[in-house]
Amino acid sequence: MRVLLTTDVFPPICGGSGWSTYELARGLRARGHEITIVRPRLSRPPDEADEFDGFRPLEFRAWAPNVPFLRNYFKHERLERGFARYLRSVIRERRIEIVHAQHRLSGPPSIAAARAEGAAVACTVRDYWPLCYWSDLLLDPHRGDVCPACTPGRMTRCVRPRAGALWPMAVPLVPYMRANLRRKQDALARADAVVAISSAIAGDLRARVPALQHDRGGCARGLSRDVVTVIPNPVDVRAVQAEADRQTRPLDRPYALYAGKLEINKGVSKLVPAMAAAGDSVPLVVAGDGAERSRLEAAARAAGRDVRCIGWLPRPALLGWMRHAALLVFPSHWPEPFGRVLVEAGAVGCPAAALATGGVGDIVVHEQTGLLARDDEEFVRHVARLWSDAALRARLGASARRRVEQTFDTPVVVDQVEALYERLRCAV
Repeated sequence: MRVLLTTDVFPPICGGSGWSTYELARGLRARGHEITIVRPRLSRPPDEADEFDGFRPLEFRAWAPNVPFLRNYFKHERLERGFARYLRSVIRERRIEIVHAQHRLSGPPSIAAARAEGAAVACTVRDYWPLCYWSDLLLDPHRGDVCPACTPGRMTRCVRPRAGALWPMAVPLVPYMRANLRRKQDALARADAVVAISSAIAGDLRARVPALQHDRGGCARGLSRDVVTVIPNPVDVRAVQAEADRQTRPLDRPYALYAGKLEINKGVSKLVPAMAAAGDSVPLVVAGDGAERSRLEAAARAAGRDVRCIGWLPRPALLGWMRHAALLVFPSHWPEPFGRVLVEAGAVGCPAAALATGGVGDIVVHEQTGLLARDDEEFVRHVARLWSDAALRARLGASARRRVEQTFDTPVVVDQVEALYERLRCAV
């Protein structure tokens, strides 16, 4: 098949979305499909490569001012029109059969272009951009409060912590925010398939995007009315395992590991109490950084706990820390869309103690591949239990490795994507 992948970001300088797009492109290329990659560019990092692993993405250049709200308008409403026109030309020139948008900026214009050119189109949703103007479902990013539904009143409330002292000036922009969100939802409803990376995102999309539940002239090609399907992010499991095995043991004693951003919604405040419950001698290695680092270090000093913040690490080094950790602690209390760190930890046999939020339950199966907690108190108990029971850690770690290999490895995920493409192509 001739497949167009549109993505906001692509390696080597990118986050999880870009690496997931690359894994999909690599897996499809290995099956003999013709892959074209296009990304919109608002700016260009000075050391970014034009090519990565034989992929040379096409670029659509755009501009957005560094002004709150105005920047968002340029990134969405202004970008969409020009980007859609450019994508239509790519679809025609390369005779594209399947368009697969990978994220928020590339999603709506890709859907519009594919519909105009008669190509089948799918859109992957990796976070909450169709449900929340801020894409995180948080009423207050400083507190981690999850928003139960997007209403004018809650939008007014969520503007306040983000705009600071200028929040009264931002309140009149709430109508624009609501219109922006409706545009995204209506665009998504015109896709032939919506790919959610976890069952949590799929459930939220079905429940909170009315446009996906009604025929608005979108998916009228004989496909199921429920256009939402769950396909996880692909991970090159064997490459992760091989890289981790090449790393030497970083500490000569057992340790627990936290890997990720140090922000309130990541549950950083739970780390010190969890380590205290596990025992006086338990070292916690924190690989990551963020606004909560100083508060975490102060809490560790006050409690007399061995918490070692080592900052962000190169990926090979982080995999080595995972490979040799006794357990991974994952206290995030916001609705995590996926949790790539849990997949990578499972790939190297590191069991996890985690809060059962968002898509975490798609990765960690309680008492089989890790321990899932329903609240903070249970999370603390699970950390202590996992630390004190080496046999349990070994059993859960081995099971986690098998599950990741069977569920998230790139060839397994590409099988599902190929099957989806075939259904879409047959329906056009």
